[in-house]
Amino acid sequence: MSPPGTYFVTSSTWQCRRLFVVDSYARLFLKVLYGYRRQGRFQVHAFVLMPEHLHLLLTPSLDVTLEQAIQFIKGGYSHAFGVEFRRGEVWQRGFTDHRIRDAEDFARHRDYIHNNPVARRLVSRPGEYRYSSAFPGFRLDEWTSAAKAAIA
Repeated sequence: MSPPGTYFVTSSTWQCRRLFVVDSYARLFLKVLYGYRRQGRFQVHAFVLMPEHLHLLLTPSLDVTLEQAIQFIKGGYSHAFGVEFRRGEVWQRGFTDHRIRDAEDFARHRDYIHNNPVARRLVSRPGEYRYSSAFPGFRLDEWTSAAKAAIA
C-alpha cells in the first residue's frame, strides 16, 4: 500500500487501443474523474488523457489509498463506459506511479503532463490539447501545504 502523498500516475488502455480519440469516450472519462474529485476522494493537480494512456498528478484524500483512488478512476470509468457504450475492456492491468518528493519534482511532472501532447506532435502548444489540464477552463486543486507535508 502506498504512503500518503501526491503521485504522478500513468495507466494505459487495453492493448494500447487509441480509445480516447473518440470525443464522447474522452468526455465520459473527464466526467468520472471530476465526479470522484467532487466526492473528495482525491485532489487533481494535473492530467492529460492521451489517445491510449493517461497521466495524472493527484493527491488521494487521507482516508483513500493511491490504489483505491486509481480503482475509483479506472473502475468507475470502465463501469460507466460499459453502461454507456456497451463496449469491452478499457484498461491494462495495473498502473505506474511516482511519489512526488518536493516542489521541483511536482513542477517537473506537471510540465511533463502538459507537454506530452506537444511531444507526441498532437498540438503545437500545451493549451491547445482539449483533454489536458493545460487547456483553459479545467478546475484543478492547488498543491496545498497539507499535500506537501505528507511527503515530509
